[in-house]
Amino acid sequence: MSLAPRAVLVHRTTEYEELLARHGTHGQAAFFLTSRGRSIEEVARRHERSRQALADVAAAVPLQWRQSRVERRDLDRFLFAPEDVVVVVGQDGLVANAAKYLSGQPVIGIDTDPGRNPGVLVRHRPADAAALLRAAVTPGGAADELTMVEAVADDTQRLLALNEIYLGPSGHQTARYRLGPDAADSPAEPQASSGVLVGTGTGATGWLRSVWQERRSPLTLPGPTDSRLLWFVREAWPSPVTGTSLVAGELGRGQGLRLTVESDRVVVFGDGMETDALELTWGQTVRLGISPTSLRLTV
Repeated sequence: MSLAPRAVLVHRTTEYEELLARHGTHGQAAFFLTSRGRSIEEVARRHERSRQALADVAAAVPLQWRQSRVERRDLDRFLFAPEDVVVVVGQDGLVANAAKYLSGQPVIGIDTDPGRNPGVLVRHRPADAAALLRAAVTPGGAADELTMVEAVADDTQRLLALNEIYLGPSGHQTARYRLGPDAADSPAEPQASSGVLVGTGTGATGWLRSVWQERRSPLTLPGPTDSRLLWFVREAWPSPVTGTSLVAGELGRGQGLRLTVESDRVVVFGDGMETDALELTWGQTVRLGISPTSLRLTV
């Protein structure tokens, strides 16, 4: 007998809760914000909207289903199951934060603050949750398959991201490495830069787009469901021993980028989650390309 679906509600601590944790009381938090020219009232209203949205979504979960909640900072320790339906209640970025820990489970994005969030990934309102939960477990239910990017190190460490993966120094230093296509006998160029960014069509609404626009790149940005990635080297430094000929490109399915570390330490993280990063040292190799796993975003 198969298990009933489990609705996993993903949320994050609100700004108001963070203020209370830091200052102890509402009054002290209000004084702190007032001293900096801000009012706590709008912060408190956003908190109430967020908590109410979470309560409304929880109430919409069918009675025969199981239910669980996970806060953003605990995602890397939460065990998602194949029968889960993941309901992200919050901002677009929270969908990306959760995506890297999933393996094909359907995801529903609920916007807690319409008008303030772009709504690219959190496309729905709390009132839609009941219908969306039913649709998520219906065979053939409508969903967008969003392309993801992966990094696989030579020690088997693996990292997924919905928007982009960054490889580079952990601070403001320069990373040294060799970069080239992940193909037999393909030449690799020694480089020194502030890092490499590899992004998807979903990421083309954020960091990837800003680099693409600043670079005035002739490459065409991919769409969220396109099987294409773009990559850019950030601030490559020309010198007698480092080059700048491989600073941008496109990766299709089956193509990859290979980077071999020539620094003491390089970090690899996805979607801004620096606390959950891979750490690579001198001589290690990491390969980047389109992940076989995509994000199933219920529409």
